Amino acid sequence: MATAYDRVRAARQSSRPTSYDYITGIFDGFIELHGDRRFADDHAVIGGIGRLAGRPVTVIGIEKGHTAKERVYRSFGQPGPEGYRKSLRLMRQAEKFGRPVICFIDTSGAFCGVGAEERGQGQAIAESLYEMSSLDVPIISVFIGEGGSGGALALAVADRVWMLENAVYSVISPEGCASILWKDASRAEQAADHLMLTADDALNLGVADRIIDESDIGSEDFFERIRNDLSHELDVLSADGSLAENRYRRFRAFGTYREREDAAEQ
Repeated sequence: MATAYDRVRAARQSSRPTSYDYITGIFDGFIELHGDRRFADDHAVIGGIGRLAGRPVTVIGIEKGHTAKERVYRSFGQPGPEGYRKSLRLMRQAEKFGRPVICFIDTSGAFCGVGAEERGQGQAIAESLYEMSSLDVPIISVFIGEGGSGGALALAVADRVWMLENAVYSVISPEGCASILWKDASRAEQAADHLMLTADDALNLGVADRIIDESDIGSEDFFERIRNDLSHELDVLSADGSLAENRYRRFRAFGTYREREDAAEQ
């Protein structure tokens, strides 16, 4: 049986399909759009317009790349503030034209360099969270690999959150957690067991709505299956007349708890 850290290792494998693979494998006629209209184009975030079963959609993905050269070009899938501002620009555009938004998430976290902080990294993520919460079009976010901290959450304030079975979603990496708790990054496997970062954990906590089997990951059948499932889910969401309100209630329900009766009596 796979451990939590086994899932982390699987999520980080360079052989896994990236956001670009999903976008080109699922959507027809994808046209990439660039730039945040403030500073630059962030290569760690790709986004644009495509068609899903004939329906125009806005697609956004955090891209890691496969080869070493690609990963350097893509900042190892760690977006800067301009990446989040680009994605938010595309989401606002999608709302204006009534297009659903589909996000693919695979990042260890937002880029943490000095330049990113100087350009407002925290504010860019906060604006994305705020704007997505009230967007008046359907949003589906799919975790295809790593889902690290606010860098991942910035694209995950969605009506539906799906995770591949080997994807992970956590407030911090196991290595970072171990370094903080025990001053020893080598205890990452132990930290992973406590972080509840697997797809099964997210489903049980209500953070994710569905786990996607990846036994045939990367095959044409795999992409076709996701294409059909996305199309069906968008039909369901498009009939919902209170998307923003339901999305708000969904996220407000996170972290609720109930005291045990025996504890309350003591």
